[in-house]
Amino acid sequence: MATILGLSAYYHDSAAALVRDGDTVAAAQEERFTRIKHDYHFPTHAAQYCLKEAGIEVEQLDYVAFYDKPLQKFDRLIETYLAYVPQGLQSFMMAMPLWLKTKLHLPREIRKALDGRFKKRIIFTGHHESHAASAYYPSHFDKAAILTIDGVGEWDTATIGIGEGNKMRLLKTMHFPHSLGLLYSAVTYFCGFKVNSGEYKLMGLAPYGEPKYADIILDKLIDLKDDGSLAMDMSYFSYCEGLRMTNDKFAALFGGPARSPETPITQREMDLAASIQVVTEKAVLAMARYARQITGCENLCMAGGVALNCVANGKLIRAGIFKDVFVQPAAGDAGGALGAALFVHYNLLGNERKADPGDSCKGSLLGPKFSNAEVRAELDKVGAVYEFIEDEAKLLETVAGEVASEKVIGWFAGRMEFGPRALGSRSIIGDPRSPAMQAQMNLRIKFRESFRPFAPVVLREEVSNYFDHNGDSPYMLVVADVKKELQRQLSDEEKAAMKDPDLRKRVNVPRSTLPAITHVDMSARMQTIDERRHGRFYRLMREFKKQTGCGVMINTSFNIRGEPIVCTPGDAFRCLQATDMDVLVVENFVMRKAAQKPLSEAEKAKYVASFQLD
Repeated sequence: MATILGLSAYYHDSAAALVRDGDTVAAAQEERFTRIKHDYHFPTHAAQYCLKEAGIEVEQLDYVAFYDKPLQKFDRLIETYLAYVPQGLQSFMMAMPLWLKTKLHLPREIRKALDGRFKKRIIFTGHHESHAASAYYPSHFDKAAILTIDGVGEWDTATIGIGEGNKMRLLKTMHFPHSLGLLYSAVTYFCGFKVNSGEYKLMGLAPYGEPKYADIILDKLIDLKDDGSLAMDMSYFSYCEGLRMTNDKFAALFGGPARSPETPITQREMDLAASIQVVTEKAVLAMARYARQITGCENLCMAGGVALNCVANGKLIRAGIFKDVFVQPAAGDAGGALGAALFVHYNLLGNERKADPGDSCKGSLLGPKFSNAEVRAELDKVGAVYEFIEDEAKLLETVAGEVASEKVIGWFAGRMEFGPRALGSRSIIGDPRSPAMQAQMNLRIKFRESFRPFAPVVLREEVSNYFDHNGDSPYMLVVADVKKELQRQLSDEEKAAMKDPDLRKRVNVPRSTLPAITHVDMSARMQTIDERRHGRFYRLMREFKKQTGCGVMINTSFNIRGEPIVCTPGDAFRCLQATDMDVLVVENFVMRKAAQKPLSEAEKAKYVASFQLD
């Protein structure tokens, strides 16, 4: 048995995870501590947290595992630049300093970051091995097919593997530059959103459009095979040699230059979003069918950035290709830290594995938590005015009543989530029955695009009463339709508004009895919650149901646009002060915005400006 620290760093969403005797003790992204969104630097703070949570010193670690193989990645980088000389010179010159100073010397950098106190072995696992391990080993399956899809690791861009017992292996791979993830990111870039963080915006934009460009993508940009693999016509793309994802030939194909960030979204972008979503779903379903064919497994595990496409996940589940599907909640690069540690523990060390029929991911609640004493000290330090409600029943009754009164609530309780989704520990919650809530929360609280839908959280035992779904979705990774009996028949005036070029008018049309969480295509990215995983948050939902008869609430991440999800009580209080949130609840402390000393407009602006819009 062993204690292993897994690390991911230097590309996107650096993270650390600690696995002891096969048990995931702690995991967190570096961004939560540094407050730099998608922080790619070495996860010093995250690693320190993991060691503290485990109650050990660096010297007590048996292994450190890193989530990819930097020399193989460097090989791919050099070969690619040489293939496109001289076009990639500027990009090459920008990349080399970090590689020559840091990435080519990772053993040295890792030991240095651990204060020179770690003297044992450092193991580098393959990028897609890490993704695959992060999906299979925490799953509840004894045997399963494994599908990983992302932008690119070392050379691989997608893999199919199989896991059985304590072993897993990769069977098929797709190689750079041909990549479903990079294709989706290229359209994200062309539509004016930031690569590696704006893809979920594109997914949210897709229902506003028609897939009128899907055939063009399939005819001109890619050759999609029956097994889901694809070959891309690289004459339309610039990501191999330059600092852009697409080029003038790509722009000519779609009627003009790329949309500039922060400019109005046009129907072209909506239709492009719908088109790439359809193509992505087609490819994912084909890969899944091929995975079932070559593995013979009835269950599937998924990871990699494309596995966060919850619309595709929902269609995959409903297609019935597999009996059951598990998606790693931290499916992106952050989850690679956990996968690397698990790969070493099981695959390399050969330790026994028993699949947990419950949830070895622990609800993905693997981050820091704070006692009431720690919360009080931090709130006193920042001068917060609060009410302490010791009795949980009274606390939940108070908070549920505020939600029912259409107040916007910041909710902070228990261990922080690992991965990109807020799952009820660092969440902003609201009443889904309010027609105005979506626009209010987007513009007053989150400072983000008004077209973005909010996710519903629903009591597990009530899910089939509200959605066309009857299974678990604890990680908000599945999209399903709102039940037809809850959908509204639109008036002629509302139907006209739904075709208006102004997205704000479309958003404001109530489409169901739960308008704040119902997207324009009548879908919702839902999270189911239960007592075992979610504890107090579940009990809050039960109280809301008792008061209102509604078993659904809005659950969106506790942050503003450009900011990581809050980590500490101080982070949460600053967010309350800088937004129009009504109430903040941190463990047993309740703060009302009206009772706080207000920030000046200049102070608010400074806070918001400290985060880079994404």
